[in-house]
Amino acid sequence: MTAPQGGHPASPQGGHPASPQGGQPASPQAGDQGSRRGGDRAGRRTEYGYRAGFACFVGRPNAGKSTLTNAIVGQKIAITSSKPQTTRHVIRAVLHRPDSQLVLVDTPGLHRPRTLLGERLNDLVRQTWSEVDVIGLCIPADEPIGRGDRFITGELAELKATVLAVVTKTDLVDRKRLAEQLLAVAELGDFAEVVPVSAVSGHQVETLVDVMTGYLPASPQLYPDDMLTDEPEQVLVAELIREAALEGVRDELPHSIAVVVEEMIPEDRLTKIYADVYVERSSQKAIVIGARASRLKEVGIRARQQIEELLGTRIYLDLHVRVAKDWQRDPKQLRKLGF
Repeated sequence: MTAPQGGHPASPQGGHPASPQGGQPASPQAGDQGSRRGGDRAGRRTEYGYRAGFACFVGRPNAGKSTLTNAIVGQKIAITSSKPQTTRHVIRAVLHRPDSQLVLVDTPGLHRPRTLLGERLNDLVRQTWSEVDVIGLCIPADEPIGRGDRFITGELAELKATVLAVVTKTDLVDRKRLAEQLLAVAELGDFAEVVPVSAVSGHQVETLVDVMTGYLPASPQLYPDDMLTDEPEQVLVAELIREAALEGVRDELPHSIAVVVEEMIPEDRLTKIYADVYVERSSQKAIVIGARASRLKEVGIRARQQIEELLGTRIYLDLHVRVAKDWQRDPKQLRKLGF
């Protein structure tokens, strides 16, 4: 096994856009903050033997990237859905270990874009690829290798990062099918390692983390001890609402939904959240609301449970459905909705 080449692309010298606050480098000052908040431990982590860096999972849509990110961190950071192209934001989740810190950057799935939104999501993916230390190419165990997998493998071959192949969803196949898939994946490209894993059962999740951290550079701590993600709460809340809405509409309009949290007001033992759910047409608005607002109520109940777990407090959730005509193709609307 060879160590990552080219030093640390996610280091302070690189001005790493995948670091805290999206444009701020993960500098030694971030480690100093951790020292103040976590005692002497973080300061000592600048010594030899400690590793820290950035990694991401890539692959075609619905390959299990977000589910795997959540399984590794041990808490829901990225939303998941049976619908492809669920992830729309780059979300950083931080795994703290005694000898290392692994910052997982969850990205959208690379796909053939049909809208301006799709083009921007693909640009986001490629930018992240160029800035991380380790990349895990996720290929489901229960699906044959396709043109999309070959295309992504070819693009990854041009990067400096260490590339691993991660065969996901191993709980869905028997040993014979898994062995066949592992052989096929090994022949797909020149990977540093091929690791089978199941995020659902937890099989080999720790092994995968061991492998990934082994390829991180020696580095001081990048994030404070108590930080699980640097994503603003409002963005995480909006994503949980969108996840609930996606499940509610099944296959009817998975990509036409966007959510913006307009206001979060903390009060005694209660947080009031006011959010807008955007769709592209009036007919879609009727689908999301449902007969006598039944579907929107289900979305609210499902989202409220997840948000209360995230925030650790009771919430009052006020949802409104609005129409932003063809927002996926409109640059002005995309900016308004955070893209």
